[in-house]
Amino acid sequence: MWEKKPILFMLMATGAILVGTLITMVLPFAWVNTEADRIETVSPYTALQQEGRDIYIREGCNNCHTQTVRPLVAEVLRYGDYSKSGEFVYDRPFLWGSKRTGPDLARIGGKYPDEWHYKHMASPRSMVPRTNMPAYAWLADNKLDPQEIRHKMDVLGFPYTEEEIQGLAGKTEMDAIVAYMQKLGTGIPWQKASTTTIVGELKNPYAGAERATVEHWKRLYEDNCAACHGKNMEGDIGPELDGSAYEENELFEIIYKGIPDNGMPAFSSLGADKDWKLVNFIKYHAQGEDH
Repeated sequence: MWEKKPILFMLMATGAILVGTLITMVLPFAWVNTEADRIETVSPYTALQQEGRDIYIREGCNNCHTQTVRPLVAEVLRYGDYSKSGEFVYDRPFLWGSKRTGPDLARIGGKYPDEWHYKHMASPRSMVPRTNMPAYAWLADNKLDPQEIRHKMDVLGFPYTEEEIQGLAGKTEMDAIVAYMQKLGTGIPWQKASTTTIVGELKNPYAGAERATVEHWKRLYEDNCAACHGKNMEGDIGPELDGSAYEENELFEIIYKGIPDNGMPAFSSLGADKDWKLVNFIKYHAQGEDH
């Protein structure tokens, strides 16, 4: 019947679309980022962090990295606590993304020390051997413009001090993007709250394994530990690894749970089996030096 009255049908269809748009798009924007959604510990970006964010966008980092952890068990185990709407009140625009050529970065802040990020940005494969991320070493050659950054902070309405702006003199784009990376995810105290719990009795399943067997696990060490502790455990960003200084269970807990306060990430995502292989490889390496 309605199709025989095209003008009326068009008006009703337009009305239905407008109502649907109001419900699905307009109202959610009014509900999200209200005072009820704000998180007290989430603060605006500093001038250096905000410039790093702009560089991150300029270089297209958000085309390969998302910045949102979905409330799924697998994601929370790998990346940390799921994202809250209040974490993004100062993100303009937000960078949630939907494509993960690289890992999610929503919880990257504080996971590694600054030096790790500087080396990773300059030469990604020196830190993550199998990555296809391009190098950004040239960012260290580009000096920041404090007055341009001041203008950006004014436009965004973010607080800053004159000392903060003056402190940007001599800083580089590399300094800025590392500062931004270290900010991500730090607005909520998720690391301690989501500390991995080890379930069951700790027992080394590879106790007594032959050295030839243990040496097969060298690639596991190179892929996950060598970037910070050196190819031969001589130390670099992280300390020298002396396996003889730890009991097996103690070393397993350090690898499995990490030491967040010292920039040592947890490797629970590798699984207990691979973590035990790392324990045995590190212990055998120490024994080899002793002999």
